[in-house]
Amino acid sequence: MDNIRAVFTKTDRARFISHLDLLRCMQRAIKRAGLPIQYTNGFNPRSYIMFPLALSLGLSSQCEIMDFTLIECVSFDEVKMRINNTLPDGLKVVSVSTQNKKHTEIAFAQYDAKISSDMPVSELILNFNEFLSMDKIEIEKFSKKKVLTNIDIKPDIQIINILSDNDTLVVTLKLPAGTQSNLNANLVFEAFEKCMNVDIKNISIERTKILCLDGEDFS
Repeated sequence: MDNIRAVFTKTDRARFISHLDLLRCMQRAIKRAGLPIQYTNGFNPRSYIMFPLALSLGLSSQCEIMDFTLIECVSFDEVKMRINNTLPDGLKVVSVSTQNKKHTEIAFAQYDAKISSDMPVSELILNFNEFLSMDKIEIEKFSKKKVLTNIDIKPDIQIINILSDNDTLVVTLKLPAGTQSNLNANLVFEAFEKCMNVDIKNISIERTKILCLDGEDFS
């Protein structure tokens, strides 16, 4: 048996495919590709596919991970080609390899956010820097016991870069991700909009990296 890890992109209209629908889509694609995938046991066996880090609806990605097991040997290039031949627009496998890292090793995800507003981009940058300089950046979040609590997310926000691209603010940031802690990138910019009273007209967020604790790429 070969434990396979496929890295795929999720862009354009595929950004709005939910996690459950993505699972069904990949199951159908692998079945149509004729790959000898391992199935679950039980009365209603299904192809066993795992996504170690779900992506929020509406976000695009260059680095989504899909793990599955093949019961017969098929070359990585063949797996990639056969799956891509069956995928819809917006989904594309970019690499296939062996699973060398455990899901529990995921610690961070890196994102590029592009934001536009009615205010000049220079003013938008000033507002964002002021937002980052606040003593606390609090959001409301439900705890595991379903109690709404205020959480300070400032310690979890690592800014990699802030720049302007024509009339757009571009922010590259790293956030906790994985089994221990997870911060949705949308929540950061919702907090920015609320705290600074900024009216964001357009925002696009793309996940660009999934990282281990030491900063090494997970894939």
